[in-house]
Amino acid sequence: MLVRWPQIASEFGRPLVLPYALDTLWKRFHTGRQHCARRKVRLVAVTIKDVARAAGVSASTACRALGSGELVRPETRQRVRQAAAELGYQPNRAARGLSTGRTGNIGLIVPDLANPFFPSVVKGMQARAREADYAVFVADTDEDPTVEYSLVRALSKQVDGIVICSPRMDEDELRDAAIETPLVLLNRRAGRIPSVTVDNVDGMRQAVAHLVALGHHRIGYVEGPRTSWANRERLRGMRSVTAASGIELVELGSFLPQFEGGVAAADQVLASGVTAVVAYNDLMALGLLSRFTARGVDVPGRISIIGCDDIVASSMVHPPLTTVSLPKEMTGRAGVDLLLQLMDNRTGTPRRELPAHLLVRGSTGPAASR
Repeated sequence: MLVRWPQIASEFGRPLVLPYALDTLWKRFHTGRQHCARRKVRLVAVTIKDVARAAGVSASTACRALGSGELVRPETRQRVRQAAAELGYQPNRAARGLSTGRTGNIGLIVPDLANPFFPSVVKGMQARAREADYAVFVADTDEDPTVEYSLVRALSKQVDGIVICSPRMDEDELRDAAIETPLVLLNRRAGRIPSVTVDNVDGMRQAVAHLVALGHHRIGYVEGPRTSWANRERLRGMRSVTAASGIELVELGSFLPQFEGGVAAADQVLASGVTAVVAYNDLMALGLLSRFTARGVDVPGRISIIGCDDIVASSMVHPPLTTVSLPKEMTGRAGVDLLLQLMDNRTGTPRRELPAHLLVRGSTGPAASR
């Protein structure tokens, strides 16, 4: 039962003196109710028709402008989005799904979220998806190729398209996955499936050229997973560049693409007699550095190290890691662009290759004299 202060006072037959704070709260509540009753406030959700009317366009044009915006003139897109912001418009995904047959979601599958390379890709992808009014569902395979296809089948029921980053599946499985749902690959090429890759061969060329200039003639490469397309491309680049330069290449591995993989490879690297080593990724390079330090091996005085990816930690160690930098966030954004084209049946470049560049830091130096 709701008891009001005036009722209590009347039951006592005399005015009830309330504490100041309670009396003030009651007056504010009572006054607010009377104010709302006088104004007869009615909250109504803003619809796409309201936005279209405010922007002076049709409802269908307003929908396109608030989506990917690719088929709308820039000035119209800006006018519609400004109107939506001023009106406080929030799209109803369920209603949009009923009218368009779309969920407003896209999926992303990565091999290992614990690897600092992949969160940067996710960040770029989410930023671009948000601009197109899409949400991103992320799934982690934990470096297990057998999980990838089952994740594609599960996610395809909940999303409009999927991006797979560094997939380990073979080409036949990827072609089957592309039948299940619109599919884009990051850091992998497979047949005619749209993809975004980095020029790994040129990245390795820059790394080897840097080491040759420092006087290194026997260089090691610590391999990542054999199922990794990027690993195969980097190894291909190392073989091509060292052969053309007359440099001896020592191939070591494969190892887990993690810090522990680099630690496990370190003793083999030292036993091989190389004066410089390139690791499949920065995590492995950091593992090498850790083990070398534990053994009292001077870096770069005794041996030089180059990683690949340019994760945040690579610049925080001593010595800071020389690395082949990859455009991680740009890769994620480009993947969403290709997926949007694919979902809208628009023509465009089915493949994009982004540049890599060498960042020279403190882990490389002149070759040690033998």
